[in-house]
Amino acid sequence: MSFDRLELLVRQLGAIAVLSTLAIAIAASVISLRQAPAREEPAAGLLLRVPAMLLASAFFLALAALGWRPLPIQLSPSLRTIALALGCPLLFGGLSLYLWGLLSLRGMFAPSSGFASRIQAARKLITSGPYALVRHPMYLGVIMATIGILFLYRTWTGLVFSITMFGLNIRARREERLLADEFEVMWEGYAFRVPMWFPAPRSRHEGGA
Repeated sequence: MSFDRLELLVRQLGAIAVLSTLAIAIAASVISLRQAPAREEPAAGLLLRVPAMLLASAFFLALAALGWRPLPIQLSPSLRTIALALGCPLLFGGLSLYLWGLLSLRGMFAPSSGFASRIQAARKLITSGPYALVRHPMYLGVIMATIGILFLYRTWTGLVFSITMFGLNIRARREERLLADEFEVMWEGYAFRVPMWFPAPRSRHEGGA
């Protein structure tokens, strides 16, 4: 198989994976927003509702479509190979991490925005699965995936989203304030043990036998 055909195949599989994950995320958000929250910020009463979420998703997709134009760059064969080698694990690994986080949360999943956050009424702090490694695996997965999109597709959409997705740090900190208020000492212990973004190497003593 030629490199061009391989790259095309990876891009096609990537598109299917991204759209499938997005559909799952939207469906999970709709289900979540139909449930009463345990705690939410004031703005959530307007922003974190199904119509607003669907409108925001449509706007997001429209921006992505408008910006889906090739960047004015030409990579050499060796750089294309590097881009493919980096883009594949970032895109597919990031999507897998996102879905793993979503599956681990189950009924505790609650969508948020940069302006509002909420906590589901189940009031359970999830610390298993990827949440035993980092406090925000789903956001980390999104950042990884968008950088992977940039490497694989090299479009304006990929460039803009890979930069703006770092703003998820603001959203994560809003969520953490709510979690700290809701779970107090339990959250403090969890946040002390588990890093926010990058897994920390565990000592032999911590890791056990």
